Amino acid sequence: MITRADVEQAARRISGLTRITPVLESDPKVFPGPVWFKCEYMQHTGTFKARGALNRVLAARERGELKPDVGIVVASGGNAGLANAYAAAQLGVPAAVFVPAAAPAVKVRKLKAIGAAVVQGGAEYAEAYQAAVKHARETGAVYCHAYDQPEIAAGAGTVGLELLDQVGGLDTVLVAVGGGGLMAGIAAAVEGRAKVVAVEPETAPTLHSALAAGAPVDVPVSGVAADSLGARRIGDIGFSVAVRAGVESVLVSDADIIEARQKLWEDYRIIVEHGAAAGYAALTSGAYLPGVGERVAVILCGANTDPATLT
Repeated sequence: MITRADVEQAARRISGLTRITPVLESDPKVFPGPVWFKCEYMQHTGTFKARGALNRVLAARERGELKPDVGIVVASGGNAGLANAYAAAQLGVPAAVFVPAAAPAVKVRKLKAIGAAVVQGGAEYAEAYQAAVKHARETGAVYCHAYDQPEIAAGAGTVGLELLDQVGGLDTVLVAVGGGGLMAGIAAAVEGRAKVVAVEPETAPTLHSALAAGAPVDVPVSGVAADSLGARRIGDIGFSVAVRAGVESVLVSDADIIEARQKLWEDYRIIVEHGAAAGYAALTSGAYLPGVGERVAVILCGANTDPATLT
């Protein structure tokens, strides 16, 4: 469980190390009320995850847990690995990143370029996770979870604090959900000030299924956004904050996501990965229908994609 106080502490801790990403207002009269894009895809390493990674590693150093010769370890097929490798590089400590054998080559190259030691093996994220936990246990490296750690989620939530400063009187925040770290952080940051709507692919409905079941449950994962929204279950932090804050969940199809991503390119020349387009897909598909005058923000959370897939 995290609160706004945790997010505020994270903001102080990472101040000056992350970018204050811009907000762009959408074209007028397209929706019943104003819509803003929070352009977090412009953050270091191309996703919001740099915020949580820096908060986690800095907090570990404050507690004396970070060993300069050992550093950190993370299991990630992509964005979390990039973010934590970046955070480690900023602090001058080693980073070991365990990834599935099928991890995208472009992301593996980026990891190595940042200076991370990349260990590939296993068919799925779960195997990389087990290997990373073993590495942490044997070496004393600080383990950085992709989404389900308080400092990771609180750091991600600083997006929400920035957004409130940039857009006054906000009613609703649409945010894509995989493991739920970003959603949890933002929901904690804006709790009592705006509602949060979680947007999930129909092919990976982690929060939607957990809310229906009353607890986190495993779900089958597939679809165009699986590389970034491909967690098999919502994290405990994400679920607990969603229940406490009354987070709604809506589902979008792969076709909706593809169309929204294309529209962001055609209308605004914004290039994001499929997972990051999910929030906008809720608006363009009608999965979420804002009321007249409702002030809505969409978190565009990542841009690690191949532009050649846009037309």
